Amino acid sequence: MDKLEKMQASLNKNLPEKKAKTTELTKTQKEVKDDYEFSRKTYKDLIETGVRSLDVLAELARESEHPRAFEVLSKAIKDIGDVTDKLMDLQKSNRDLNNENKGKKEVTNNNLFVGSTTDLQRLFAKHDKENKEKKIIDATPEE
Repeated sequence: MDKLEKMQASLNKNLPEKKAKTTELTKTQKEVKDDYEFSRKTYKDLIETGVRSLDVLAELARESEHPRAFEVLSKAIKDIGDVTDKLMDLQKSNRDLNNENKGKKEVTNNNLFVGSTTDLQRLFAKHDKENKEKKIIDATPEE
């Protein structure tokens, strides 16, 4: 062995081993993923079939001018819209599940101050020890 190989072997002994990232899914995660993909495909197929059938239903309603044909057409349009909404809900549920599994949760803290601007300035001045000499503007009108 030459010096370079010895140095490399020595470094490799002392360095921590790189662990390969495993992206293996648990059985439950795999089932959820499979169900999501199946549901998504089913919803998309239903929407495509419904859209194709709308043309036929619209033509039938125009030709027959029967109120029932128009009722069926409007029901088909509503059903396609409902399935589209379900597809979007499925996407949102999947995104929520993935965020939950990653442990990422968004937290929003909203604070509300009730008081005058003078009170707010005094509050800031009390906590700002470096700049205590700042003048507080009193917004009380003079008579």
